[in-house]
Amino acid sequence: MPARFIGMIMVRSKSSSRWLREHFDDPYVKRAQAEGLRSRAAYKLDELIERDRLLRPGMTVVDLGAAPGGWSQVVRQRLGDSGRLLALDILPMQGIAGVEFVEGDFREAGVLARLESLLDGARADLVLSDMAPNITGVASVDQARAMHLAELAADFCRGWLRPGGALLIKLFQGAGFDDYVRDLRRDFARVTMRKPKASRARSREVYALATGFRGGPRLSSE
Repeated sequence: MPARFIGMIMVRSKSSSRWLREHFDDPYVKRAQAEGLRSRAAYKLDELIERDRLLRPGMTVVDLGAAPGGWSQVVRQRLGDSGRLLALDILPMQGIAGVEFVEGDFREAGVLARLESLLDGARADLVLSDMAPNITGVASVDQARAMHLAELAADFCRGWLRPGGALLIKLFQGAGFDDYVRDLRRDFARVTMRKPKASRARSREVYALATGFRGGPRLSSE
């Protein structure tokens, strides 16, 4: 086996080992396990809900990229017995009481149509997107895929978010980021960047909170 290839395997192995070590030593991971939450990401959303008062009783919320369900757990708990929560992910998700789940690829028209059918003509008050692509390790490819998912989430909002509604979306800083934020500012009255405490400092991820949706034509996948 060529030495170069062996070196690549060694680097990847060391990187994976470091990630695993950091993951299991992470205080948010330990806290999530102790509190019965499905992911450390729950604490990111919980902080933003508190800071920006994102939820009110009776809201209709759509959670894109929901699996394994950390965000859906937080939202459902905070909504109590009121409101609706629709969740979608390409991966399966163990059921959560009061959460209507669609399993499928958000990029496919048929999957989007299933989500739209659950809305049954109603508009969402809040759209959450923690979607991220599978990482290839090629930065330019990964960034392009992440921005494509972000564009799809914005398109969904243009069709299914009520006027005055809000979008909270994970973005990765890089190519296309500035243009995307500029477009959000066209569609929403206010756009602010958030970096929750539970977000790892070395990560390029940030969360864009767009509020005061200006409204627009409803889109359809049909």
